[in-house]
Amino acid sequence: MRKNSDATEETRILEKTLDSLATRRDSHMGIYVLLLILYIVSAVTVSLTAGSQKVIMLAGNPVSVYTFAGTISSVSNLCIVLMVVICGKLGFITSVAVLLIQCPMLIAGIVVKGNYTSIPGIFGNALTIVAIIVIYFKNRTLDKSQKKLREQATTDILTGLPNGFAGTELLDELVKRDKPFALTTIDINGFKSINDTFGFDIGNKALVEIASRCKKIVDEGLSGTLDFLSRINGDEFSLVIRDYKTDEDIVKTIKTYENAICGKLCIEGYEFSVNASFGYAVYPFDTNTRDSLISFSVAAMKEIKGINSSEHIMHFTPDLLQSQSSLMMDNMVRDALEKDMVYFNLQPQYDMDHKLRGFEALARMKDVDGNIISPAEFIPAAERTGLIDSLDSKVYRKAVPFFGELIKKSGADIVLSINTSVKHLMKIGFVGEIRELINECGISADRLEIEITESIMIESPEKASDCLNELKNMGLRIAIDDFGTGYSSLSYLNSFPSDTLKIDKSFIDKMNMNDSSQKYVEAIISLAHVMDFRVIAEGVEEPEQLETLRRIGCDFIQGYIWGRPLPAEEAEKLVIG
Repeated sequence: MRKNSDATEETRILEKTLDSLATRRDSHMGIYVLLLILYIVSAVTVSLTAGSQKVIMLAGNPVSVYTFAGTISSVSNLCIVLMVVICGKLGFITSVAVLLIQCPMLIAGIVVKGNYTSIPGIFGNALTIVAIIVIYFKNRTLDKSQKKLREQATTDILTGLPNGFAGTELLDELVKRDKPFALTTIDINGFKSINDTFGFDIGNKALVEIASRCKKIVDEGLSGTLDFLSRINGDEFSLVIRDYKTDEDIVKTIKTYENAICGKLCIEGYEFSVNASFGYAVYPFDTNTRDSLISFSVAAMKEIKGINSSEHIMHFTPDLLQSQSSLMMDNMVRDALEKDMVYFNLQPQYDMDHKLRGFEALARMKDVDGNIISPAEFIPAAERTGLIDSLDSKVYRKAVPFFGELIKKSGADIVLSINTSVKHLMKIGFVGEIRELINECGISADRLEIEITESIMIESPEKASDCLNELKNMGLRIAIDDFGTGYSSLSYLNSFPSDTLKIDKSFIDKMNMNDSSQKYVEAIISLAHVMDFRVIAEGVEEPEQLETLRRIGCDFIQGYIWGRPLPAEEAEKLVIG
């Protein structure tokens, strides 16, 4: 245990903070002295009035002074009771002492002076002694129960460490004191595999052993700093580090815990290795609020955990907030899918004579407040979280029925292109999903075009080819989207059952900057025509781009020059007029 006075003072602060989590009865000396004085005054007054033969006039009637003795005696007994209730042990001892001292005096008054008016006082004192004994010991029982509840509220049952609630309360107290400290979030790496392999009983015992090793460091001051360790949940712990001089001291302390945790654990004959990830943030240098401090330390922990390197300790840096932003966006995508906040826009496609070919259905999304979220943000999040197929399906279920009704109303010879992720296309049941959608909407299969990215040619060419052949046999059209940005494998192009190539906007943007860029686009168009593909140029925005594409033989264009993405109602007006 650390011996210096600073450590002792800091330890008292920690204990005081935990004590404040529950209501406690403390001896309030001011109240104690006031009640004692009131009792002495009332007791003396009772003694004087009880033997008085004087008479006073009240409302014209004579009243003996001794009749007030009972009333004043009740006040004195009330002071005794309040002293026990409010002042605890000190009040109880004082009350019993003064009552026991008073009893012989009352008896002597009766025997020696024949003052029989004191007889009620003897019985009153006896009953008061019984009452305060009952009150005192009842309060002691309540205090023990309260102490037990306090321990349960602030202690982790499994490990015996302070729990997350106690840790949070401590952080609030330290922030109020406005002195530097570091918060470290600790996560045991791969702990789920221990539970899965050996069972939860062994896993719990492993946590107890890890907590015991760390608690020894705290109790014996082995880190050289003042530390407070708590268990947050599962295999996650929180470490508050104080009384350090430099940032190197923080890292040194964390390494002390790392050395204690990492290594071999032997539980009931099972031996396994464990290590942990440590992320820390410093108050007030990284942030000056409790919630941000917790978030920052967790962000640093998750970052170092995700890197999966030999280093297990990371200090929070502002660039980690990007990871937090990604996490928030991941959650937004889940919410949008659950709460039906995904919708679609339709971007027109035209031939070179400005005749409408059809539309591409584009996924759009709002947050819970109704704000539109950029596809550049939510589509990567959907891919990252494995929800891209759900996003695709949500757009299909809304766009295709609308398009089917639009064709019935207008009789227009137009096509709807729907984007399909590689993950969705490779999913078992994708072809069945499309077939069911066509049947439900009563739309002709040749009015739908499935857009895939060229990356699928390399990732799963055989499986993709089989799936696309099934779709092609059903009558659907196939388009290869963003051509030229990925692998651009011409050998795969020849074997895929495709109808259309879409040239990515990045090539259209550069097309008129130099001859080589223009020749590259021209070569793609010529090659596509040789292979019997039609070509759509994406992202056409300038008249010069339009003229160049017309001159080099492009078939269709899609872009702001002739049409931005439209809500369903505006797309319907464009078709029907």
